[in-house]
Amino acid sequence: MPKLGQRVSGLCEESVEQQAYITRFLLDYTAVPLLGQIFLRGVLPTRDAVRIVAGAADAVAPNTLIAYEIPLVDDDDEPVTAPLALGWTRTLVSSSPPSSDASVMGMSLVRVDTSAVEPAPPVRTDQGLRILRTLAWPAIETPPSPVLCGFLFTGQDSMRLYFAVEEAGVIAANVRLTGALTALLAALPTLVREEERWTADETDPHCVHTIDLTAW
Repeated sequence: MPKLGQRVSGLCEESVEQQAYITRFLLDYTAVPLLGQIFLRGVLPTRDAVRIVAGAADAVAPNTLIAYEIPLVDDDDEPVTAPLALGWTRTLVSSSPPSSDASVMGMSLVRVDTSAVEPAPPVRTDQGLRILRTLAWPAIETPPSPVLCGFLFTGQDSMRLYFAVEEAGVIAANVRLTGALTALLAALPTLVREEERWTADETDPHCVHTIDLTAW
């Protein structure tokens, strides 16, 4: 398990690929409930784990969100699959969150002992999404670069995107959800690599630098 204050710096290619895979798999649950009225509000990359952030559909205030830290490998040292991470998260949000003295970015942080949590089985919606995702978004041999390995909704019109940038580490880009999105999306791969835009954010241990593109 990573230490709470441990900042993501050097990149492990296998970890980044797995974090990106889990992020892609879970994206639909920003619009489809994880369970009841609980939705996915973020996936934060950290060393050897992902922090799955859950809350109400429009929740952005840190004190209304809970981050569940799930290791990237199981007890047999095998990579954790995205459906398994989803199953564990569903079980966790189905009951009152366990008490935790830890927090990250103002959110309550629950480190998950996966050996003690029974994953919830898939629901019919999961199977439908699996079929649609496979047909509409087939696997590609060459992933995008830099790869998106996490995100967090930070406001009603803003979010933070986490990119794994070669030789630099994880760069977090703050963007608006409105405006010239087509131009921004096309420019993002270049913008996140421009070192003159990088700044530090000591409140976010999931990245080494941030860039502010909310006014871009």
